[in-house]
Amino acid sequence: MSIPTTNLPPRTADHARAVAVIDIGTSSIRMAIAEIDQQGQIRILDQLQQAVNLGRDCFTKGGIQRPTIEQCVEVLNDYLQILDEYGIHDPVNVRVVATSAVREADNRMAFLDRIYIATGLHVVAIEEAEVSRVTFLGIRPQLEGATDVAQDRIVCEVGGGSTEVLLLKSNRVVHSQSYRLGSLRLRKSLEKFGAPSDKLRRIMETQIGSIVDQVREHVPAGVPLDVIALGADVRFAASQLIEDWDPEEFATLPLDHLEELTERIMEKDPSELIQQYQLSQPDAETLGPALLAYTRLARALELDHLVITNTNLRNGLLQEMASGEAWLREFQDQVIGPVLDRGRHFDFDESHALHVAKLARVLFQQTADLHELEMHYETILYVAAVLHEIGLYIKDTSYHKHSMYLIRNSELFGIGPTNLQLISQVARYHRRASPKQSHKPYMTLDRDQRVAVSKLAAILRIAVALDASRTQRIASIQVLQSNASLVISTSDVHDLTHEQLALHQSGTLFEETYGLKVIFSIARQES
Repeated sequence: MSIPTTNLPPRTADHARAVAVIDIGTSSIRMAIAEIDQQGQIRILDQLQQAVNLGRDCFTKGGIQRPTIEQCVEVLNDYLQILDEYGIHDPVNVRVVATSAVREADNRMAFLDRIYIATGLHVVAIEEAEVSRVTFLGIRPQLEGATDVAQDRIVCEVGGGSTEVLLLKSNRVVHSQSYRLGSLRLRKSLEKFGAPSDKLRRIMETQIGSIVDQVREHVPAGVPLDVIALGADVRFAASQLIEDWDPEEFATLPLDHLEELTERIMEKDPSELIQQYQLSQPDAETLGPALLAYTRLARALELDHLVITNTNLRNGLLQEMASGEAWLREFQDQVIGPVLDRGRHFDFDESHALHVAKLARVLFQQTADLHELEMHYETILYVAAVLHEIGLYIKDTSYHKHSMYLIRNSELFGIGPTNLQLISQVARYHRRASPKQSHKPYMTLDRDQRVAVSKLAAILRIAVALDASRTQRIASIQVLQSNASLVISTSDVHDLTHEQLALHQSGTLFEETYGLKVIFSIARQES
């Protein structure tokens, strides 16, 4: 299989790091090569794309067929040769992700293992929530500099396998949702029934309409709104309809013009589109359904245009590599809006929840040498702390178990099912019994996850005890390990009887996990 040849630029300067991201999507494998300087600025060096129709296999047969797997291997090995020419060899500087087609394939593990054996690449099949988070990270720089776009914005990408929707207010995420409606999934699912083209069109519109109705439920009424459309299909439309389009800038695409193009596209079968527009087979199959979804959404929201951007998943992956720890900090700020919204839905004690979360974060940071957990676990602990009491909405008795259930069945921006499960378990063990082998949800976790849950839940118990009065009277704490004890001191109060009683009642999970007894102490005031 041939890969488009490229003119390689000079090797990157010593002060810049050359990196690459590879996106294994439903209809193609795309790679972006870039350099990141010491200030975290990104310069794209090269972008490649090769059509591979994984979605056709997954959405019609349930799994990825052997010839398609080997096609992926061939493309990725060709990409590795190009990376070698750029001098990119360290796995730390290469990130490879796969989206819905691989994520949902029955033989996902076999696919990932085959890719690793044949190429040495570690591919991560990222969850829907992760796609939303990375997509937001990619488009954020453009949003920050946009002055001609409404403050209330819907960021929408109709992909081959799913549709991602973010609702933003002043560049903060207030709602996110992933829908199992993708352009290739839609076409392949309907083609299995062998219906004529006019009937396929009606069924497509019905399914798209149901998703559009769900999106409208979350859109504030009576405020100016823009829909920012991402994705290769709408970028193709922009290239056809916008003269002198600069892909690096937001562009306005009149809806009337887009609808006219959509009608022309929908009247043709994929083979005609391939011939007329020199598209690949997968791109020809996704184009019509995707444009139909964008036009229906815009009409439902009574808009006369869409805002188009060239941003894609790979931009977000590069931004994450560039920002690293700084983005993890900012992500906590971004995720708190949807998390608070969830807590308010269940009428939680917001002041107490936020204060416990703040204390838990401080404890996590001051015991880093003790728990030795990666930084992203701080976010898991923080969210669990905010939501640890939402089970009270159901019933006072065993409310920690109800909290676990409600969290596990939530959808929160940037937090996928795996992390939701961890968050729910940390919240579940903030009181009462320690984790046991008889607790089935806990035992479904692997060993590293179980250890992390125990470590985080033990920290959360201390944070809860420190605000046992629910008055937020303890704001500052200092942690010191002394022999077989962990001493937590504060100068904010003169009597810790209430907190010490709560600590005693919370059980011995911290001592069981860390081998240290927790002691609350009043710090001496300097004279």
